[in-house]
Amino acid sequence: MRRLVIALALPLFLAACGAEPVWAPDEAVARARYVSGEEPSITLFTVVRKRGGEGEHSGLMINGSQRVLFDPAGTWHHSTVPERNDLFYGITPRMRAFYIDYHARETYDVVEQRVPVSAEVAELAIRKAEAYGAVNKAFCGNSVSDILNGLPGFESIPRSFFPSKIMQKFGKLPGVTEKIHVDGDPDNNTGILLIQKEAEIPETEK
Repeated sequence: MRRLVIALALPLFLAACGAEPVWAPDEAVARARYVSGEEPSITLFTVVRKRGGEGEHSGLMINGSQRVLFDPAGTWHHSTVPERNDLFYGITPRMRAFYIDYHARETYDVVEQRVPVSAEVAELAIRKAEAYGAVNKAFCGNSVSDILNGLPGFESIPRSFFPSKIMQKFGKLPGVTEKIHVDGDPDNNTGILLIQKEAEIPETEK
């Protein structure tokens, strides 16, 4: 898969991802708002180690009145995507692809599981993610499962620190669809700064 993007030149340490409190201004969040036009849904992303199959990171994309991404204690970010305490706004198709491409590499796959939901459940999920706050290091699975477990229709998702366990339970939900993203990019993320910088330049300035 051709590398589309991505983030910082920091090494990705998936098993013990870390985050600090961040609060983008109102105008940035409003400007970034993206409405996909697709049916409401909740998508679980799980970063899985190729060798052994252990889940190393969990993220949650919510498509409701707008599309957002809850990436608790993660290392991904993009300069054009405003963040409020691990919740990212403006998840366009391009940014969704950037997120997947950032995590998929020669030693990790990304499992994408999507479940259609009502507009009400999608909005509740967004509100819960907005209220959750910055997530401590290595608590990505715990926070994702905490949000899911409190949603109608997701009560079967146990509160767990283990992304693999969450992924397995999510995969049994009615109507779930699954896709596995595979990439052969190096683990160290070197060589992507030029791609990232190119992606951050507005089209009118290229």
